[in-house]
Amino acid sequence: MAHWRSWRVSDEQRPQRPPRQPGPWRPGVKRPGPYGRPAYPGGGPRPWASRRTIPTRGIGLIAEGEEIIAGRRPVEEAFVARRDLVKLLVVPQRRDALQQIVLHATAVRIPIIEVEGAVIGQLAGFDGHQGVALVVRRRPDAAPEEILARAVARGEAPFIVALDGVEDPQNFGSMIRSAEAVGVHGIMIGSTGAAPLSPAAIKASAGAVEHLLVARVDNLADELTALRLRGIRVVGAEAEAAQTYREADLRGPICLVIGAEGKGLSPAVRRRIDLFVRIPMAGRVASLNAAVAGSVLLFEILGQRPAPVNVARSVPSSELAMSAAEPVDAAPEVVADAGDEPLPGLGG
Repeated sequence: MAHWRSWRVSDEQRPQRPPRQPGPWRPGVKRPGPYGRPAYPGGGPRPWASRRTIPTRGIGLIAEGEEIIAGRRPVEEAFVARRDLVKLLVVPQRRDALQQIVLHATAVRIPIIEVEGAVIGQLAGFDGHQGVALVVRRRPDAAPEEILARAVARGEAPFIVALDGVEDPQNFGSMIRSAEAVGVHGIMIGSTGAAPLSPAAIKASAGAVEHLLVARVDNLADELTALRLRGIRVVGAEAEAAQTYREADLRGPICLVIGAEGKGLSPAVRRRIDLFVRIPMAGRVASLNAAVAGSVLLFEILGQRPAPVNVARSVPSSELAMSAAEPVDAAPEVVADAGDEPLPGLGG
């Protein structure tokens, strides 16, 4: 009886299949399930928020020509100022506390992207963002002539602030906030040695920068000379000045110059100062920081000027959702990694 030889190949003789190489994987998207099936039947990320579907990096969230505004109040003021909006970033755990902002973003139909707090911190450069940030298109700097034109439009004597080498973003933002509060028409900043208008400075200004003209000039000393030729007095602070700020006449067209922390006014700027004033000190501390000293002088100037007329105030956050021109049913909302297409039904 013939014995048939088995056709099966032994394990030793069978050629080994090369190990399966994992495909490319992006953060925020679950790896494919068994047999090549997607982890979610619809493909792509799931429509509900989870730690896997929330971007953990800020790559691709801000394009060229865009900037980020972080913090609740700065975001609200950007809405009020009608900035060119791109998208809203929100931390899902903070969404209930940010309901009015989310509703307004829905009303104006911009994408709402849920991200981790660390992503906003990475993009903004600080952690006190309160779980919300707004991506807007960067607007060009103003020109000094625009600042003067705003004073004419309001029927007021020009009231300008010039910052000479203020480097600290917190001082920069605080000065912007005080300047807007007293009705300054605009701020001039020298292009060298000055702090940029960063997200931290915008946050420190509590969004006041949205309502001010900011002109970055190549040569601050030359611009001060041009203001003097227009009849605008240039005032600076100096510890050894003969007059205190309370004794000085600060009425009429005026430009207040604030110097850098520690270094004070540069020699070229000092030569353009028409009047030096000092802030009397009664304690042991010999000086104030730039933002505090500037604020003291700004409010004294405000007290000597006629009361402003028809100055529009900011809209409270409770009214933000009602300020859109026309309500809509829904806005595009994304809870996926940057670059993913939204699922059907989520808009986009």
